Amino acid sequence: MNILLVEDETRVADFIRRGLAAEGWSVDHAGDGEDALEHVASNAYDVILLDLMLPGIQGQDVCRKLRARKSTTPILMLTALDSSEERVEGLKIGADDYLPKPFDFDELVARIEALHRRATGYAVDVSDTLITSGDLSFDRSSLQVTIGDKIVDLSKKERDLLLLFLTNNGRVLSRERILNSVWGLNADPLTNVVDVYVGRVRRKIGSEGERIVTLRNVGYRMT
Repeated sequence: MNILLVEDETRVADFIRRGLAAEGWSVDHAGDGEDALEHVASNAYDVILLDLMLPGIQGQDVCRKLRARKSTTPILMLTALDSSEERVEGLKIGADDYLPKPFDFDELVARIEALHRRATGYAVDVSDTLITSGDLSFDRSSLQVTIGDKIVDLSKKERDLLLLFLTNNGRVLSRERILNSVWGLNADPLTNVVDVYVGRVRRKIGSEGERIVTLRNVGYRMT
């Protein structure tokens, strides 16, 4: 999937870009409205992530100009402002979805995938609340983790981390993706908190923890 990220805050843009790249997606970055319009004029994108508060041409005006040019690329608006009036205005001028900051990284990924499915006419079944993998079970409705008949006591962050692995079974997850998803976009990218918590989860789920494999200089994968 090819994505255009329009975001003027360098730190936020870098977190989002690295996280989406870890999903295997190609991400171009535009730091202002004019740059965004130039990118769209010369490239084809599957989804546009458009911040509203931009220097020069504001995000709403970028959206208007793109729709005036008959661009049908799905647009997901991102903003720190979260009033119903702003959401309504954004949707009226041609945005397809709206996500207020700060947001959960997994929700961003899910919304991008939903926009792409909608644009391509592809639908998927809603997954069940109970996730099972080997002897490990995670009930998303009760947040209870069990191995066989034994309940595993996990903290919130440990549960979030395990759920991320279970819902991406077999996929490589970079440290950046894990950090963004579990700790948020403002987490220090140089911290070793991911490795520390992976170690904790491995120990708490016993032999099942051996399935969380370390990929040197890349990240982790649950087999």
